[in-house]
Amino acid sequence: MSAIDQDKLAKLAEVAVRVGLNLQPGQDLILTAPMAALPLVRLVAAAAYRAGAGVVTPIFADEAITLAKFAHGSEASFDRAPNWLYNGMAEGFAANAARMAIAGDNPMLLAGQDPAKVAQLGKANAMAAKPAMTAITNFAVNWSICAYPGEAWARQMFPDLSVEAAVAKLAEAIFEASRINTPDPVAAWGAHNAALLARRKWLNDQRFAALHFSGPGTDLTVGLADGHEWMGGASPAKNGVTCNPNIPSEEVFTTPHALRVEGTVAATKPLAHQGSLIENIAVRFEAGRIVEAHASKGEAVLQKLIDSDEGARRLGEVALVPHGSPISASGLLFYNTLFDENAACHIALGQCYSKCFVGGADLTPEQVTAQGGNSSIIHVDWMIGSGQVDIDGVAADGSKTPVFRRGEWA
Repeated sequence: MSAIDQDKLAKLAEVAVRVGLNLQPGQDLILTAPMAALPLVRLVAAAAYRAGAGVVTPIFADEAITLAKFAHGSEASFDRAPNWLYNGMAEGFAANAARMAIAGDNPMLLAGQDPAKVAQLGKANAMAAKPAMTAITNFAVNWSICAYPGEAWARQMFPDLSVEAAVAKLAEAIFEASRINTPDPVAAWGAHNAALLARRKWLNDQRFAALHFSGPGTDLTVGLADGHEWMGGASPAKNGVTCNPNIPSEEVFTTPHALRVEGTVAATKPLAHQGSLIENIAVRFEAGRIVEAHASKGEAVLQKLIDSDEGARRLGEVALVPHGSPISASGLLFYNTLFDENAACHIALGQCYSKCFVGGADLTPEQVTAQGGNSSIIHVDWMIGSGQVDIDGVAADGSKTPVFRRGEWA
């Protein structure tokens, strides 16, 4: 008997297709997932075809094959990635295919591998994926991410439980965070999206020039991009389809100005990145650029990350999440950005979202850059919010308005 409630898993698949993607009749779907998530992939495919999908194309990753490369691959193989695959995905998006990613693999899979090779392979994949990722960061098509409770992930989170008990506990945590444990999950998402819309409308009405974060180890001013727009929850993609990019999601977010970030900031949660855990990140920004970076664990990985390219030391996103969010209230560290970023306010190094500008759908890449948007092959979120962090909105004239007090909306 499965440790995962199959009725709830089927509801998650329906939410992923109907709320996450809002898949349209006749629309194709490109779906990526770890092999461990095959049960959810099958349910998503069925839900997609019930919604009228044209063709559902799953693309799987396998942990053993990934590790085989590190065990036996040549040095040159770490500079190679399947460009043809990403180019094909980009062609699919250009033809209006929707995109879904299912998370669920082992977050610490590469923890024992050479950090230099991990970074080398990550950079090769990021560069190859850029044609496909551009469609996502530009919000060209409806896309979404959800999660499946894979065994390796569950063991990482609950090492003292049996595998079956760990999977069951992770599954329930995913269902709770994804609003599956409600009488009508689709209706629950409708109400949640309305609440997020009210938050982002208030922020857009304020037209803040910057946000100031203050807390233990943090005195950070994040200038906001010219013509920035706050987003969050259900939003329309450029193809006209309104979707929820993240299941779950508790954030409202926008684009910082790549040249206007100053001060120091300390992470409030560990960052799981490419199989390594980076703990107690502390960085200092000058003129928008990280000029000093430290971590108590995984510092070498952090340094490799911010050296990915010129834009990797600058911010591409700032997001507000109340400390009392359901994911924060669970007290769990998921080792997965999809969940952990929705437990706390966060910033992201690297690529910005062009949709987070007024009229963003019509801006050229050059106009996005001119308004302060950052460009990079990476986009990595890490958490800087807690119950001890205050945030003020700073107007163009320097006046301040409380936005968060002790981690909650003010």
